[in-house]
This record gives sequence, C-alpha cells and structure tokens, in this order.
Amino acid sequence: MNAMKAPVSSSFNTVFVYLLATVFAFFFSVANADMLGMTKQFSTITIDLKNKQLQVEYADTWELRAQGLQDRKSLCEQCGMLFNFGNSRQVSMWMKDTYIPLDVAFINRDGIIVNIESMKPLDTTSIPSKGKVLYALEMNLGWFKANGINVGDKMVLRVSNAAQ
Repeated sequence: MNAMKAPVSSSFNTVFVYLLATVFAFFFSVANADMLGMTKQFSTITIDLKNKQLQVEYADTWELRAQGLQDRKSLCEQCGMLFNFGNSRQVSMWMKDTYIPLDVAFINRDGIIVNIESMKPLDTTSIPSKGKVLYALEMNLGWFKANGINVGDKMVLRVSNAAQ
C-alpha cells in the first residue's frame, strides 16, 4: 500500500521562508552589532587617587579591555577608564582606533602607580608597564601631571564588590 503525502501549500512555504529569513536576519544583526562593539556596555567604578575621587568606566573583561576607548572623539575632563587585568602581570597598551591623546597609569595589586606613560592617538606602538600590574588607568593627556599625581601614589577602589 502506497501512502500519499498531502501536498504542502505554497502559502505555507512562503510563510516558512519569510520566517526563516527574518530569524536569520535578526541573528546576523545581533552578531554583527556585537562584532562592531555596539553591544558592549561599561559599568563604572569609583576610585580615590590622591585627593581626587573619580567615577570612571570599568573594563574588567577581555572584550571590554579590547574595546577600551576606541572610536571615541572626546573624553570629559574628569573621565577615564580603569582596566582590570584579572591577575598581576606585565601588560602593554596601544592606541589602535583611539582618537584621544591619553596618559596611562599602570597600577600594581596594592594600588601603587608604577609608571605613567603618554600615548598618541592611533599609535599602535605597545606601551609596557614597568613590572607586574593589575590595573591601568587611562585619562586625558596631561591629567596626571595637572592633578599632581605621580609614580608611587596610591589608588583605592571605592566599590566593595570590585575585583581587587
């Protein structure tokens, strides 16, 4: 006995193809937005640095550290970004796709600034820490000097749940 299959209507095929294309387009747009860095959101963290209390953006994952301040055209006077590397190690920073001239302070696990370096916009030269560090704090070029903050000064994280 041969079983006959009921014919599938062409309207069902059209709806199925349309739904499949919509789902594909949605997932492609989400993946593309993520690849472009559009979905990465920075939290903020409060730090004390000498006589200053600052609320800065916090890059504590690989993806956030990779994005950093890329593609920004400006940074407010008291704004910055604190990078947490997860464990103490020798690190280097660069300015790929970063348009703002910056200073970076490399900070060890005790919160002590071990070196401060200037970085030029769009320069892909690696700027290294002088020793093992847990953090790097990027601020506008000249900010550390203008605020009397030097190598040997201590940074204190003000958020109790921050990874130290």
